[in-house]
Amino acid sequence: MSDATEANGTAGAAETARTGTAGTGAAGGGAGGRHVRVVLVDDHRMFRTGVQAEIGQTAETGVEVVGEAADVDQAVTVITATRPEVVLLDVHLPGGGGVEVLRRCAALTADVERPVRFLALSVSDAADDVIGVIRGGARGYVTKTITGTDLVDSIFRVQEGDAVFSPRLAGFVLDAFASTDAPPVDEDLDRLTQREREVLRLIARGYAYKEIAKQLFISVKTVESHVSAVLRKLQLSNRHELTRWATARRLV
Repeated sequence: MSDATEANGTAGAAETARTGTAGTGAAGGGAGGRHVRVVLVDDHRMFRTGVQAEIGQTAETGVEVVGEAADVDQAVTVITATRPEVVLLDVHLPGGGGVEVLRRCAALTADVERPVRFLALSVSDAADDVIGVIRGGARGYVTKTITGTDLVDSIFRVQEGDAVFSPRLAGFVLDAFASTDAPPVDEDLDRLTQREREVLRLIARGYAYKEIAKQLFISVKTVESHVSAVLRKLQLSNRHELTRWATARRLV
């Protein structure tokens, strides 16, 4: 499914959502008779293809992928048209990020009879990303290191109303909601784009450029450009200073 046609390719799924009946993939269901309709939202086509191949074999997993989207506008269009039970949502998206998708789909999330529930699926395990989407209305947050089997289990748990988190991420949420103090604004960090923050954290953790490119599904040249931009905006000279800067702010 191409990015240009994703939003337009959902008419049949929209009818399924309107009538409340599932398509052919629902018959019998997989995973012990369970069935869940899912939309994938991620700006990397290769990643969406990989997730579809891993979990989208409905007869085996019970997961039916009814739509995909690569940015905020597409996501809102596809989610509204298909009304899935669960949305796998990347945190960093063109057009405002996962938080913007949650904001624009708030009415669907709040629907008592047929709620659309969101499970964040991201390469980032940073506390500010986790807390941001949970405050926005997501039911859970897992990282892209999760196995296919565990992802399927997480999807069904979210469908049933549970909160699901990768190990250690739940602590971020508990700490955030236990405090009534708003987090301080870091003006230096705010100068960086979401993608630059991702690259910053991976550089600070000691990843090589090639490893970062593979993690984020971008080219090595693009990684180099992001690193140069980060160093310039933060007025740092090299990756060693960058690592110290990130460590001091507990971003690693």
